[in-house]
Amino acid sequence: MTIRKGLDTMRTLKYAILGLINRETMTGYDLMKVFNMELVNFWYAKHSQIYPELKKLTDEGMITYQILPEGDKLRKKSYSITEKGKQDFHNWILQQDLLEPTPKDIFRLKAYFIESLSNQEILAHFNYQLSQRQQKLAKLQNNMELLLASKDISKIQSPEYGDYIVLKSAIKREKSYLEWLNECIEEVTTDTRIFIDERRPI
Repeated sequence: MTIRKGLDTMRTLKYAILGLINRETMTGYDLMKVFNMELVNFWYAKHSQIYPELKKLTDEGMITYQILPEGDKLRKKSYSITEKGKQDFHNWILQQDLLEPTPKDIFRLKAYFIESLSNQEILAHFNYQLSQRQQKLAKLQNNMELLLASKDISKIQSPEYGDYIVLKSAIKREKSYLEWLNECIEEVTTDTRIFIDERRPI
């Protein structure tokens, strides 16, 4: 396996699209739905990014499409992966990746400058984030229940198992964020400090 040293966000989108079309033929609308409902937990792409990337992939011979009639005038493109696209996707997925830079988090950036806020303002910010994160966690947990009720995750090499492990990661991420928020709220409210036991194995 090779190790990839750089990250090109737009071209990583290329492989997300190739991976999805490698599973099944899809229209641009189908891709957008998957990004908004499943990949959104770890990768986000806008409509304005996906369609130009589909054109690039077509021009590069990675994918091809068929025009499907839809109504009297509307037509849509149904995309399929080519052998060249399959090989390129396979080469990419075998690469081992170095850690990416820490994702941007506006709230944590504001928390870094906490000295500019009163205790009341701090608690208002943290409690609002707590509410937002609780709602997000509830949605993820509901998605997990739906996934387990409707899909078979017993086979490791399957899209269903891939959906499962990434969703599980998102749930753990939100639980960790909520734990941090609650500790900060407790510290500000009680003027105490909750230290991390660095000797405890993670």
